[in-house]
Amino acid sequence: MERAANQGNTNLTRIIRMPRIRQSNVLYPELSYAINGLCFTIHNKLGRFRNERQYADALEEKLKDSSLKYAREKSLPPSFEGEHNNRNIPDFIVEDKVVIDIKAKRLITKEDYFQMKRYLISSGLHLGIIVNFRQNVLTPKRIVG
Repeated sequence: MERAANQGNTNLTRIIRMPRIRQSNVLYPELSYAINGLCFTIHNKLGRFRNERQYADALEEKLKDSSLKYAREKSLPPSFEGEHNNRNIPDFIVEDKVVIDIKAKRLITKEDYFQMKRYLISSGLHLGIIVNFRQNVLTPKRIVG
């Protein structure tokens, strides 16, 4: 909760309430929290000027240490009739629930979101996380499919 002073009258305050996130509305909150924690640890250790492969290698080591079940660069089945094999290959699938796509670029684009949506459709999963390690402050993006 934040209290903001009214600029015209310092005696008045208004209370700004942030909506509560109910865990029943969030897909896999504990797993998401664990994955994000691993990513924050990597970002703090390696900084923001590595390439995607280096971040993926670091995340793979962290996933091994955390004993979370994962698959790295697993080819997903075609998402429509006529699509060739090996078109959709996400960086990680964790616990057969969450698709992770690692980026190391200045900005996340619409194409990155569309790519994650393709991964979710093709895999039949419902949650994807795009992690851009190039940002000064790491802000993983949750994509619900």
